[in-house]
Amino acid sequence: MLTLGLMLFTGAQSQKYFTKAGKITFNATTPSSPEKVTGVNRTATCVIDTKSGALQFVALMKGFEFERALMEEHFNENYVESDKYPRAEFKGTITNNAAVDYTKDGTYAVKVTGKMTIHGETHDVTVDGKIVIQGGKISAVADFPVKLEDYKISIPGLVSDKVAKIASINVNCSLELFKG
Repeated sequence: MLTLGLMLFTGAQSQKYFTKAGKITFNATTPSSPEKVTGVNRTATCVIDTKSGALQFVALMKGFEFERALMEEHFNENYVESDKYPRAEFKGTITNNAAVDYTKDGTYAVKVTGKMTIHGETHDVTVDGKIVIQGGKISAVADFPVKLEDYKISIPGLVSDKVAKIASINVNCSLELFKG
């Protein structure tokens, strides 16, 4: 059902690239953290329409894996409330899509603008990233900060010096031509 919903947002003449194995890394480690506060999700869904530049990412919050099970439990139950808000989503557009030659191998700097929804909160986001074309495959890569309080994710005082107020998000997706 999720895949179908992602595919429907594009037009009939478009070339769509797709993955269900996108990697998103969440890092909220501070200098005073005794351990890394990092989770990795390797099951993010992403689709890019090369004609329009439209793109969408969806990640299930319970898909983030942490080194320690207790940290993963706190992330899901106390911070992002995964049962209540099961997914994070970004819908946007590559604003300089015309600068990307999807038929030619290379690395292209892109700017992406759209709406990100995390923890039931939606905000406008503009992110610099890159599109890498190699052998008919597309990789989408971006690093950007997310201010947790903007998404009403609160950090208890007891651990406030061990969890960053601004998390670093890294997106790295390898996509292939959708044949559907």
